[in-house]
Amino acid sequence: MRSLLFLFMPLAAAFGQAPAVLNASDAGTVLKLHGKTNHVQGIDTDGVYLWVTSVDTAGHKGFLHEFLLADGSELRRIELQDGERFHPGGIAADGESIWIPVAEYRANSSAVIQQRNKRTFALEFQFLVRDHIGCIAVTPEFLIGGNWDSRDFYVWDHHGKLIRKVANKTGNAYQDMKFGSDRIIASGGLPERRGAVDWLEFPSMHLVRRMMVGKTDRGVSLSREAMTTFKGQLWMLPEDEHSRLFVFPGAGLASPDR
Repeated sequence: MRSLLFLFMPLAAAFGQAPAVLNASDAGTVLKLHGKTNHVQGIDTDGVYLWVTSVDTAGHKGFLHEFLLADGSELRRIELQDGERFHPGGIAADGESIWIPVAEYRANSSAVIQQRNKRTFALEFQFLVRDHIGCIAVTPEFLIGGNWDSRDFYVWDHHGKLIRKVANKTGNAYQDMKFGSDRIIASGGLPERRGAVDWLEFPSMHLVRRMMVGKTDRGVSLSREAMTTFKGQLWMLPEDEHSRLFVFPGAGLASPDR
């Protein structure tokens, strides 16, 4: 395994130069996380810490974890629950906050969108949505959420006011989304158990680029669940218990602002 200093290398590939299919063997770094990660849902990072959401389906509990990227150790975790809502989804960090959808574990249900402090994990704000929200991205002005398998996108302002709702026409069941360089980068699953990472134009949410992905040596699609970007790199955490973080150096992301 290469040193984690590799995480801070500059973008290695320009937009459009990514491989046709991204495979696990293309990862520059593979980091094992030392902690009980249950069923992984979403990730984000500041380059020092990795925040992870997971759900214990049998126990009806959701969690927000913090891992140290230097060695993969778990520093803390808290439970996430709001009544019948215990399913956290894909997350997004901005400034001093982490935005987390916490939903009932079924489609066409309800969720709360929580804003939590990065340093303390304290709940600072939340609003109710009358749908299951499974992932979220954040821009300086808006929050973009995807419902169950991201069949629809919701756009709210940072106070929870609904701006619009639009159908997802890409065919990709997004599980985690991020915003960078005026694009939404989203990962999920296509029919026939195929996985892909997509670039969507914002605010139209039109598909502008797609990169297919392969599977890990455990047979798990790289885009099965958690994904983020950082300084032009693609980070993916597809596996559950004994989770491994795959970091891809470049991948044509064209998003050096994250």
